[in-house]
Formats: sequence, C-alpha cells, structure tokens
Amino acid sequence: MPRRRVSVEGEESSALRRARLARNWTLEDVVEEIDLRTRGGHSGVTPSMVSGWELGRHTTSIGHRKTLCEIYGQPPQVLFVHQDAGLRAEGAPPRLLAGFTDLREAMLATVSGARECLVAAGSRSRDAGYLAAIEAVLAERPALVHYRVLFGPPHHQVLRDHLLRLLELRDPADRSLGIKTLHLGIVEDTLTAPERFFCASEQMAAVPIPSLTSAEAFDSGVVLGTAPARRLPDQRTPGLRRSPPGRVASADR
Repeated sequence: MPRRRVSVEGEESSALRRARLARNWTLEDVVEEIDLRTRGGHSGVTPSMVSGWELGRHTTSIGHRKTLCEIYGQPPQVLFVHQDAGLRAEGAPPRLLAGFTDLREAMLATVSGARECLVAAGSRSRDAGYLAAIEAVLAERPALVHYRVLFGPPHHQVLRDHLLRLLELRDPADRSLGIKTLHLGIVEDTLTAPERFFCASEQMAAVPIPSLTSAEAFDSGVVLGTAPARRLPDQRTPGLRRSPPGRVASADR
C-alpha cells in the first residue's frame, strides 16, 4: 500500500501543497509565479508565507486565493478546504463585556498574550497604560509584528507620543528578521471609513461596542476567541495607504 504524503505537523498534506508538489515546484517557485501575476512585479508574498498557507497556519487572502486558483487551475473549495475547515471549527462564543474595568482588562490581555501579531486600530486612543503595554510587549518581543491603523489624524497628544515611541522602538523599513515588524497606516477618507477601535492578536480580540449604559461611556465590548486565531499576513485594508513615519505622527496639522 502506498504511503500517504504527510505534512511536517503529522497531518495529511493539503490540496494546496499537493498542487505545488505535483508540479515539482519549490516554495520560491510559487512566490515567483505570484509575483509575475502581480502589478508591479512584487506581491509581498514570501516562501514562509506560502508554507503557512499550505500548513493551514495562516489564512490566504481573497486576492491571493484567486491568483493561486489561476496558477493551479483548481477551485478555492478544493485548494483551501484545510484553511476553511479550521475557521468553521467550533470555538468559544463571543463574551460580552459590560464595564470599563472588564473592557480594559480584555484589551491588556490581548496585548500581553500576543506572540506573533498585534493589531491596534483607532485614532482616539488616550489610555496611557494601554499604550505603554503595547510599547512594552514590542520591546520584549522583537519578532512580534505590530500593525497600527489610524482612521484620520490622532486626536490626542498621548497617542501622538505613542506613535513616536513606536518609531524609536522599531524602524518600519527594517527587515533584519526577514519581514517588517512595524506597520503604520492611515485611512484619510474618514467619511467612507468612520472611526473604528479594536485590539487583536493571533489569540484573541477585544472590540469595544456602543455603551450599554450611556450615550458616551467607554465601558462595553466583546471578547472574541480563546484559542489561537489565524492571522492574515497578506491582507490589505481597503483605503489604507502606507505613510511615512513623520506623516502619521504629525497628522494633526
């Protein structure tokens, strides 16, 4: 009986990996093929990213799914079934937070638990302790990739100071670890992209919602995820552009 091809994690290899091996391609070959089909000739995809897709460690974005389906000539429900099965797996239900203390603790837990990726969105942050926690975890874990998405200029000086400290901790252009570990971006068209605020890692997310007690209080939210979630290293946020460091930090002019 022929032996089944298995992945390094001991599970049956994915259709995405089998499609590559059937062509006798390396991971680098796949990256080159994706780049050839990308405007400008550089997709941002890396061999480690392709490996993560094949192993189901990361979820392939819609744009790259389309490209891979064109390359291999197979539909997404075949190539990405191993990823989508994980997303459909039963997990803990969302947990409602009805109090400022609980909401803040969930935000800090999200930050402290981040090991691979930490995303912070919003331009109205003014909790110095929360922002300091982000700085501390980035200083402690050099390989932790951090995304800060601003929706319009920062509204408070404490956030502007925080952005400057991020630039002291990390150089957005540095790739000494093979990837960028600091991404700063701003959505300028706030009419079509209203203010959003959340904090998320590969483990969990804390998402504030309109207050359950008053019209203005910051005291309600939802916690999502208790098991490791799949991050999207290749995902692009519509309307988001990369901004020079000074542009983001001084966007209040």
